[in-house]
Amino acid sequence: MNDALRSGGVVAAVLLAAWGLFKLRVYLDVGAGYKAKALCSGVFGSGRDLDPQRAPQIHDDAYRLLRPFTARIDRNARLVTASLLGVHPRTAVQRPGFGATLQALDAPLARVPSSSPAPAGPTRAWRHAQGPDALQRLVEEAFTEPNPTRLRRTYAVLVVHDGQIVAERYADGITADMPLPGWSMAKSVLNALIGLLVADGRLALDSRALLPAWTADDPRAAITLEDLLRMRSGLRFSEVYANPWSDVLHMLYRSSDMGAYAASLPVQHPAGSRWSYASGTSNILSLIARRTLGDAAYHTFPRTRLFEPLGMSSAVLEPDASGTFVCSSYMLATARDWARFGQLWADGGRVDGRSLLPESWVRFSTSPTPESDGRYGAHWWLKLNPDIGGDTAAASRIAPDACFAIGHEGQTLSIIPSRKLVVVRLGASIHIDAWDQAGFIAGIQDLVDR
Repeated sequence: MNDALRSGGVVAAVLLAAWGLFKLRVYLDVGAGYKAKALCSGVFGSGRDLDPQRAPQIHDDAYRLLRPFTARIDRNARLVTASLLGVHPRTAVQRPGFGATLQALDAPLARVPSSSPAPAGPTRAWRHAQGPDALQRLVEEAFTEPNPTRLRRTYAVLVVHDGQIVAERYADGITADMPLPGWSMAKSVLNALIGLLVADGRLALDSRALLPAWTADDPRAAITLEDLLRMRSGLRFSEVYANPWSDVLHMLYRSSDMGAYAASLPVQHPAGSRWSYASGTSNILSLIARRTLGDAAYHTFPRTRLFEPLGMSSAVLEPDASGTFVCSSYMLATARDWARFGQLWADGGRVDGRSLLPESWVRFSTSPTPESDGRYGAHWWLKLNPDIGGDTAAASRIAPDACFAIGHEGQTLSIIPSRKLVVVRLGASIHIDAWDQAGFIAGIQDLVDR
C-alpha cells in the first residue's frame, strides 16, 4: 500500500510539474508573441518611434507582465524579436503590402503572392468645413487626462458631418498620414468583404458545411454564414484577454492558422441558438473567404474591391503565418481612411454616387441579432458596452440608427446615418473604461443637431 501511495504521489508530482511547465511555456509564447507583433506593427506599419522596452502598449497598466520580456528591432530586416531571458524567442516580420506577421512556432511563414504592395489607387481628398467652436473644444477635451491613474491616451479624433471633416486632431507624435491599428474594427471591414462575395453570388447567407472539415455528420456543418456573421455559431471560444491560456490568446499568439484553430473547436450550443462574441468566428469567415476566392485573388481582393474604390490607400490587412488575413484583429489605416470606410455605411453602401455594397447588405448588417438582445448586428455593434458608457444616460440619447466598429484599447468608428455623422477615435486606452465613448458621441450628436 505504501509503495502504491508513494508511486501515486510521484506520478501526481510529475503531472503537476508538467502542467506547470506547459503553463510557463504558454506564458512565454504569448508574452513574447504579443510584444513582437505589437512592436512590429507599430514601428514598421505605423512608422512610430517606439521604445522597444517601454512603449505604453507593451509596458503600462495591464501590460506590466510584459515588462520582463526584452525586444530587439532589426530595421534592415524589418524584424522584431522578443523573449524572456532569451527563452523561446518569438519574431514578427513586416512585409510590404501585408504588414506584420508573427512567425509560427512550428512552421515557416507561408508565401504571399507578392512581396510588393498592390497599386494603392488615388487617395480621395476630403472636403473640410469649420465645425462650431463647441465641437472643437469637445475634440480637444478628448486628449486631456482627467484621471492620471486611468489614462485615455487618445491618439486621433476625426469628425465627419455631411461628408466633410469638421474637426480633426492628433496627439504629439501622431500624424494624419500615420496608419494606426483598429484591432476589432477589422471585423466590420470583414463584413464588407463578405458582403461583396455574397453580392457576387460566391457565398450565400444560408450556406452550410462551409469548410471541408465540417462534414455532414459533424454538428458544425449546421452553422450558416449568417450564424458566423451574427456571432451565434455555437462553437466554444473563450474571449478572455486577461487569461494567457484562453482561446483568443492561443489563437492570436500561438496558432499559425487562426481560422483553422477556431474552426476545430467543439460545438457547445446548437448553431443559431446563442450569441457569443468570439474573435475566432471572424477568422473562420476570413478562411472561408480565402477558400472561396483562391489564394491569388484572396490576397488582392480587399484592396481591389474595397480599399481602392474608397480611396483607402493606407489600409493594410495583416495575415497570420498561414497567409490568412487576421480579420478579427489586425488592420491598420489612417484615421481619414477609417472614416472613408465609415462614410460608406453612412451613405448606404454608395461611394461617388454608385453602389459599392448593396443597400440591402447595409440594412442586413445593422439589423439586430435577436440572440444578442439587440446589441449586435452582423459584425457591427448596435449598442455600446457598459465599460465605454453604454449604460449611461448619454448612451440613451444616441440616435437608434447608430452603429459602431469597436476595437481593443478604445478604437472606435461610430456612424449615425440620420445625422450624416461619422466619428473616428483611435488611441491606447489600456484601461478601457477610461474612455467614455457614449458621452463623447452623444456630445457630438447634440452639437450637430443644433
